[in-house]
Amino acid sequence: MEFFNGVGGDPLKPSLFELVAQEQLRDLLQPALKYVLAVFAQRYPRHLIRIVNRHEEFYAFIMLFVERHYLRKHNASFSENFYGLKRRRKPWITTERATAAVGGIPAGEKLRSREIWRSLFLLIAVPYLRAKGQDYYESLGGGIDSDILEDGGSERHIRELTDENIAGVLRRNFKTLYPWFNTGFEVWLLAHNVAYLFDRTPFYRPWLAWIGVDLRRLNMDDFLAHQAKQHIISSTKSGFLAVVRRLLLRSPQLLLDSLRLLLPTAIFFIKFLEWWYSPGSPARSLSISPLGPAIPPPQILPPHPAGITIDSTKYGHCPHCKEPIHNATALPSGYVFCYRCAHDHVEQHGNCPITLLPAKAWQLRKVLV
Repeated sequence: MEFFNGVGGDPLKPSLFELVAQEQLRDLLQPALKYVLAVFAQRYPRHLIRIVNRHEEFYAFIMLFVERHYLRKHNASFSENFYGLKRRRKPWITTERATAAVGGIPAGEKLRSREIWRSLFLLIAVPYLRAKGQDYYESLGGGIDSDILEDGGSERHIRELTDENIAGVLRRNFKTLYPWFNTGFEVWLLAHNVAYLFDRTPFYRPWLAWIGVDLRRLNMDDFLAHQAKQHIISSTKSGFLAVVRRLLLRSPQLLLDSLRLLLPTAIFFIKFLEWWYSPGSPARSLSISPLGPAIPPPQILPPHPAGITIDSTKYGHCPHCKEPIHNATALPSGYVFCYRCAHDHVEQHGNCPITLLPAKAWQLRKVLV
């Protein structure tokens, strides 16, 4: 079991923590890109709203070119190359001594087209299908409390799940089986991670055995081979037209290679902006409003003697049903109730149950907590 570099065993075998870190980086790319697109779509909705609505397809299309470039050039995915890892064709017979005697990178370790396309399928298609499956499960009301659904939405879900046709049966079966399938899949991956951690398998993911590759750390031979390629490129013709032509031809590759630094930097910058503009950020207290001090909140209206009594010691409980608040909703008087309690009382009596001030159903405001 390896926890640190060079502590026993194979020094080129990556630890489980390196593999988990590169997967977390890959998982951060999609929400970061979606956040950026959503921000720009607010200013340019005509051009970007369709991309935001079809974000999973757009992200898969972009990553197809990025991952294909890195697999062909670096024998690794984008996140694996960022952490100094590579994919190696798993040899049938290990020949460490022969490789050490000859030196360099064996030609049989380079990924072929079969390994590249299998890797692309598992890097892009499988996460895409899982994301679409999760979206469809949530669209059927799975994993969502029925209290936070709108009345029309809950009726639509009930109608879709109670249909007696084939589509309704399939939807019900999918909603029932999907959580079990997803949990079983995660347990399968966890068991394989534990087996890899204790050297029971050379593959930290079960499908790597089907692809026929394993993950290794980059060694000195890999860096020397990369430097040799750069030297060959720089030693070509140095004329102005030749340089311009070479830049035009290599600009797509240069752009894709630069993503190794640009994307992690962009993720850090986006997370920094989220922290900076969050309500609880200490940086917000450092800024001074040019409009002067903040306006204090209004005073709480006193309860009416004929209204219901409230217990100030039970914070977070609905004054109407005396239970913890579900789907918090505020009335114009400022008091907060459960949505169903507030809606039913306003529909029947037309006032606030505490202050007895007039209120309408359209004046109810949900509180996001």
